[in-house]
Amino acid sequence: MSLLSLTGIKKSFGAVSVLHGVDLNVDAGEVVGLIGDNGAGKSTLMKIVTGIYQADEGSITLNDESVLDLTPGARRARGIEMIYQDLALAKQQDVASNIFLGREPVRNILGVKIVDRGRMKQEAQVMIDRLGAKLPSITRPVGSFSGGQQQSVAIARALTFDPKIVIMDEPTAALAVREVQSVLDLIRQLKSQGISVILISHRLNDVLSVTDRIVVLRQGTAAANLKTSDTSMSEIVSAIVGGGDVAEAAAHEARG
Repeated sequence: MSLLSLTGIKKSFGAVSVLHGVDLNVDAGEVVGLIGDNGAGKSTLMKIVTGIYQADEGSITLNDESVLDLTPGARRARGIEMIYQDLALAKQQDVASNIFLGREPVRNILGVKIVDRGRMKQEAQVMIDRLGAKLPSITRPVGSFSGGQQQSVAIARALTFDPKIVIMDEPTAALAVREVQSVLDLIRQLKSQGISVILISHRLNDVLSVTDRIVVLRQGTAAANLKTSDTSMSEIVSAIVGGGDVAEAAAHEARG
């Protein structure tokens, strides 16, 4: 039984049809790459999963329970978490403040509730250690960290919601090679803890190195569902651009 199952998802914005009946399944502890050219419908599909957008047709189940009519907050409570490309971090705040932003633990002193900074720091360190992430200090502003380290903070924040599945939108974009490997290691760490990951990325080498399966969206349809160990860069690129356009596929592969 799949952890997350999408069946026949359709979505239009006015007269523009974006998704044309997409099926997608993710098993527990599975890393699935979701790839495709700009405009293929990847972000729209994931925003439907998180509840930001409502599907026009189709079904979404998590652990065989429908979540289609749930709010984004209710879906997060069920275990669906998304880390957007901009990370949504408060760059001037430290690690603990970002991890618990809007959910700060409090303690009662003489009838007055104050933020429990000690508990925040302690629990933030637990989350960072759980990931095996390397940060210079949890008391420094996250804006002073590298891109890969900021990804670590965003993933640690996601872990505080006890997710069953984490959707990551272009987590390795614009990162240096060493930082890319660090983020990919974090994805492997999530998998080792039984947490599923949907990885949206244009970096096909990253997708090939860390995923179990690859789903290719093309013009709003699921053009391919490939087992990573059984596929190749050429097959993936062909699925992205359409198998008939050999010249375009070769150019796309060269760019990748």
